[in-house]
Amino acid sequence: MSHRRFLGFLALTLTLLMGGCIRPTTEYTIWHVDPTTDFAYPPTLTPFQLPTRIPGSPILTPTPDAPRILPETRTRSENYIVQYGDSLGVIANRFGVNINIIINANSIVDPNLIEPGQVLLIPAPTIQPTGTGFKIIPDSELVNGPLNSRYNLQDFVQHSKGWLKSYVEVVDGVETPGVDIVQRVAEDYSINPRLLLAIMEYQSQALTNPNADHDQKIHPVGHLESWRVGLYNQLAWAANELNRGYYLWKVNGISLWLLSDNNAVPIDPTLNAGTAAIQHLFSKISSYSSWVRDVSPDGFYAAYQQWFGYPFDLTIEPLIPADLSQPAMILPFEPGQSWSFTGGPHGGWGDGSGWAALDFAPPGEGKGCVLSPDWIVAVADGLVVRSENGSVIQDLDGDGFEQTGWTVLYLHVDSSERVAVGTHLHTGDRIGHPSCEGGYSLGSHVHIARRYNGEWIPADGPLPFNLDGWISQGDSYEYNGTLEKNGAVVEAWDRFVPQNQIQR
Repeated sequence: MSHRRFLGFLALTLTLLMGGCIRPTTEYTIWHVDPTTDFAYPPTLTPFQLPTRIPGSPILTPTPDAPRILPETRTRSENYIVQYGDSLGVIANRFGVNINIIINANSIVDPNLIEPGQVLLIPAPTIQPTGTGFKIIPDSELVNGPLNSRYNLQDFVQHSKGWLKSYVEVVDGVETPGVDIVQRVAEDYSINPRLLLAIMEYQSQALTNPNADHDQKIHPVGHLESWRVGLYNQLAWAANELNRGYYLWKVNGISLWLLSDNNAVPIDPTLNAGTAAIQHLFSKISSYSSWVRDVSPDGFYAAYQQWFGYPFDLTIEPLIPADLSQPAMILPFEPGQSWSFTGGPHGGWGDGSGWAALDFAPPGEGKGCVLSPDWIVAVADGLVVRSENGSVIQDLDGDGFEQTGWTVLYLHVDSSERVAVGTHLHTGDRIGHPSCEGGYSLGSHVHIARRYNGEWIPADGPLPFNLDGWISQGDSYEYNGTLEKNGAVVEAWDRFVPQNQIQR
């Protein structure tokens, strides 16, 4: 039985689509990257030089990939009947159009007042010529991967002269410097922090202009949503959309970029996933004419190259080896207990990140967001490299970097008795208690996801989760799915039911 989880539905309400962009007007400053000092900058800034390539990684020339057959995307106007629980944001996201397109087409006076049964016209996009095949970045420049394991973001921003280095914003009730916000978003979404900096500089001169106006600071990525203001909200949205473009392209899940002005651009089939991510992001914030420039050699690519050099000199190929196998992993709870499998494949962090996660709730009929006395345990051996904001990151190769090799994310781990950074865990060691800490949740549970070299590994992809021999399977709906072992099947439900009980 196919059933979409309510959590997945609520997550969609956080993604409204609006347009607009800001263009830089000042020249870019270029600094020296010194590979002998962990990518830090010396006291005297010198002309830009490329950091040392990781040994054994080849130079990548951006040659076309094999052509692919892309899925069909809506090209005609449609009528949609509003369902209970719908909002214009949810509907816009479902059809991939800017919310203002629906508002204008239906002469809606108050966007907050739509009713079940109301018929809305969803206008057809205007189909433009196939987009450029020009490659902007390699895949390894999209993710927060090995080349960033020693990157000194703090030093980079400190040596800049733009508004970012003095910016402070309250995040989760704490005054947080702008550079720490960039770091947090890069780590949580696993997006290259240099890429986030380049986007902010291209859109709002965050690194070069100390006197940016108010609008540039509250919309530093150029996404003009009324409620998504400030650096954290803007960067989190951008990181999620970069992931969405990247992972959709990897699974052959998109064929048109739907732009903010209701133009649609068929995607060149020879793109790589990293470039697809950039084209997708700018499709959400640019009109057609601006988008054409953004994704050209004279657009974002030129700005990125001025700051960080030729992007295809900074690459690891392949980022995911063809013969990659998952280390042995167990279910994330103690033996003898029966937990609920509450979430099949869904986003590792945000709904754009490759459906890398599974959810498990502790024993009981479901008590909402209360601290559970039960324990989340380590699925494998490894070092804890991050433990904060409800998250624990375990590095399975033990090198101390979450950007390299296999890592596991445990989310919604309560701060009480949560394992400390630097702890080496053996399989089955206790990590902490399931809760709702660290993100939106309807009930206490643990959310686990895998990454390799910074890339989210889909829970139901070519290398599905294998937990004590239970193999994850999806059914094309986020949060749906099963775990299967020796003919036994456990189905994901968002509540306590016999079908979702699983034991170690």
